[in-house]
Amino acid sequence: MERAGSDDTKELRTSQSLTRRGLFEMAGLAMAAVAFPREMTLARASSFGPRAVPEARSVMERLSVYMSEASSRVLPDEVVEKTKQHVLDTLAAMISGSELPPGRTALQFARAYGGREVATVVASNFLCGPIEAALTNGVLSHADETDDSHSPSQSHPGCAVIPAALAAGERFGISGPHFLRAVALGYDIGPRFTMTLGGQRFEAESHWSTHSISPLFGAAAAASCAASLNAQQMRWMLGYTAHQSSGLGAWNRDTEHVQKAFHFGGMTARNGVTSALLAQAGWTGVDDILSGKDNFFAAYNSHADPAGLIDKLGERYEVTRTNIKKWPVGSPIQAALDALEILSKQRHLDAVQVQQVSVRLATDEAAIVNNREIPDICLQHMVAVMLLDKTVTFASAHDTKRLKDAATLRERAKVQLIPDPELERLMPLRVAIVEVTLSDGSHLSQRVDNVRGTPENPMTRGEIIAKASDLITPILGEAKCSSLIEKVFHLESVSDIRELRPLLQRS
Repeated sequence: MERAGSDDTKELRTSQSLTRRGLFEMAGLAMAAVAFPREMTLARASSFGPRAVPEARSVMERLSVYMSEASSRVLPDEVVEKTKQHVLDTLAAMISGSELPPGRTALQFARAYGGREVATVVASNFLCGPIEAALTNGVLSHADETDDSHSPSQSHPGCAVIPAALAAGERFGISGPHFLRAVALGYDIGPRFTMTLGGQRFEAESHWSTHSISPLFGAAAAASCAASLNAQQMRWMLGYTAHQSSGLGAWNRDTEHVQKAFHFGGMTARNGVTSALLAQAGWTGVDDILSGKDNFFAAYNSHADPAGLIDKLGERYEVTRTNIKKWPVGSPIQAALDALEILSKQRHLDAVQVQQVSVRLATDEAAIVNNREIPDICLQHMVAVMLLDKTVTFASAHDTKRLKDAATLRERAKVQLIPDPELERLMPLRVAIVEVTLSDGSHLSQRVDNVRGTPENPMTRGEIIAKASDLITPILGEAKCSSLIEKVFHLESVSDIRELRPLLQRS
């Protein structure tokens, strides 16, 4: 059981007032949203009493109180374990991401931009302000496709929630238990926003991006918990967060993953921390952004039921419904690689013997990974690598030279991707059907409904540690990697989250 901590007094004592200049530097640009009507129903908020559809104002009251009490609320054991696993997985994504183009770009920007030396910039040897650190670490977290994902909300929570919790946590010197609660709250709040808006259908029909809205509110909730905001401050914080919510589906057109990394992780973590620090510094604002004239739902989806934000809150923890990827590739490719691995175990697959591979994916999923120019989000390329290597590693998934390698291109030519409208109807469940034709005329087929690393088919702690070690060791070394893993799984004994700093940075 997680130990309850009472470090609020210390955090309030160590928090310092921000200067006027600093506050103005923090303020981000707000984007206006357009209304998006869609019929939608949601389950009753069972954990908050018998009312099936609470009024929006009541939703704000209950949500803000719940969030303000999160820093001292003891989490169930299984939630603590899952939260630790996602912290480690995301830190590993940050560290490995530092060697990729989006990560190098972010580190270069942070070093040049500067800021107060308050928070850790992961995989670097310098510090900067909490807002700059959140931005940089958020980009590092999604510099590629190794970070976690949450299917019901169509988002990647960890790449924003954990950088925000770390940056704000260092700003206020919070304990390990407090940090874990902040992270768990971020996973609970962010995904509920886009689930309430309509998830994948909302994104497809509105052209807004769930991948920016969900992580933003998650990051803001996590940072606000780290800042120990009271219920009234949480109200104002949500107002600033709603004003900063933005993001278009055009991220799909980014061919170098840099703007995508900013969109998913950097922008959302930065804006979330900004909202929390503004409210903590005393900024006031709209008392209830969820109801009244020009409210959040009126802008994004006027038919959405705000009660979704508190549906089973405190009962259903979204971190336990978040996927950890086994393979370092885009989410739509995961099931296909699982299927090929299963077939290889059933019958040895030699690339020379394979005549054709057909992969059926949901229509929208297929479009995301169809012959992309980035190796780890190109299905045809990653299937070819799997056929040749019998596995996929971080190194092979990011080897851009293999995109033009003759042997890989030969196998890639065998791969046919088929958009399947029937599988589209099963979304957000990402199903793959893989069929292999061999040179002897035999046919193999494998369907995967629950990818390894999903709640229905979870990875073990050992598997998660093995993945993290593969990502961290080449950058920080074996000794530091081992110490970091040990520290993460014993966060209950950490009195100040800044104890992680020497284990996250280069010597």
